[in-house]
Amino acid sequence: MTESFDISPGGDLAKKMGIEITEASPERVVATMPVEGNTQPYGVLHGGASAVLAETVGSIGSALYAGQSGGIALGTELSCTHHRSARTGLVTGVATPIHLGRTLATYEIIISDSAGRRICTARLTCAIRPNPAL
Repeated sequence: MTESFDISPGGDLAKKMGIEITEASPERVVATMPVEGNTQPYGVLHGGASAVLAETVGSIGSALYAGQSGGIALGTELSCTHHRSARTGLVTGVATPIHLGRTLATYEIIISDSAGRRICTARLTCAIRPNPAL
């Protein structure tokens, strides 16, 4: 099931980086990001850009999960392992849950290049808390 999710209210970093959400549910979030405009001085995708993509898709999954019970998700830890570089095209981030609990949600995020090769593996943990606005 795909749910509508607007990434702009929480800030526009993802928008500035060209991240587009193509699928979003607590069980799976998929997004793409262009390499162009998100490179480091050597012309390859910046590791920080991969981290932003990973945190974006993992946070969306966590927020959708927490929202089912009226909660919010707050990122507490992100780790990224960069396996190879990307120079052109789009990269795709896919977040799937490792653990969905009462107080924590942890997602594994795999980022692949346009040829389907894994360029980064990340893990994001979010704390699940009551929504102070409710």
